[in-house]
Amino acid sequence: MRKLQLEELGRDDLETYQAKSKVPLVIVLDDIRSGHNVGSILRTCDAFMVQKVWLCGITPTPPHREILKTAIGASASVAWEYAEKVTTVCEKLKDEGHRLIGVEQTDQSIALHEADLDSMPTALIFGNEVNGLSEDLLPLMDLCIEIKQFGTKHSLNVSVCAGITIWAFFKVLSTS
Repeated sequence: MRKLQLEELGRDDLETYQAKSKVPLVIVLDDIRSGHNVGSILRTCDAFMVQKVWLCGITPTPPHREILKTAIGASASVAWEYAEKVTTVCEKLKDEGHRLIGVEQTDQSIALHEADLDSMPTALIFGNEVNGLSEDLLPLMDLCIEIKQFGTKHSLNVSVCAGITIWAFFKVLSTS
């Protein structure tokens, strides 16, 4: 066994990647404070062919030093847009036919591993690292999902949570 060299991985160049059709998955980041988290999420979105990322509220946007450090070029390959108000973005996505799924611990959340995922165009909404999704967003959600945890901590880092969740939806959306 040997590790593959970068040139052996067969990755697309930027133009080829951007021309490919993407999975019907949109990511919405609301009031994410850390550029490192944003960059990491953009990099995950590149890996799993996410259609678009919305950066809302106080979420930093490229070219931000922390984003560039962790995205390693994904801020150029992944389609992204900034909007001040996350509720405006969510209403727009709903009008376009996306199912809105909040990733949040609520009294009605469904565990990700128990959720009935289907091939409907989906927008996953992730909230602030400390406060999560804002209360005014919850009524707009079609449902909320959470990643069940079994240790002593009550939450995962938002970029880790996004990676797990995006992968779960990619597995369903990429095969339909």
